Amino acid sequence: MGRDKNPKSLDQAAFLTLVKTASEVLWRHEQSARARLHRSITLVDDAPSSIASGQIRADLDLAPDDDKPHAILSLFDDATNEPLRRGRVAASFRLDAASVQRWMRSGEG
Repeated sequence: MGRDKNPKSLDQAAFLTLVKTASEVLWRHEQSARARLHRSITLVDDAPSSIASGQIRADLDLAPDDDKPHAILSLFDDATNEPLRRGRVAASFRLDAASVQRWMRSGEG
């Protein structure tokens, strides 16, 4: 009682602020989802038998699949951004320099 049950309509400035805030929330959600599914590191590889020498960027992209969870590991020459190697790995693959170098030497993928 005593309260007005009818809400006031939004003016133009309040509506634009509401739309902007909602857009920013959606943008942050998309960025967070991308950060969870994509990881990247750069490592120095100077082994003589490697596929490239110098800096290598390793990108790990997780596939959100309930039936067959997996990830795609891609290696790029950091200087030229040229793809060097790509393969499927377990979703639990740990992205660090040692595991990436082991994966490069194993010949899998």
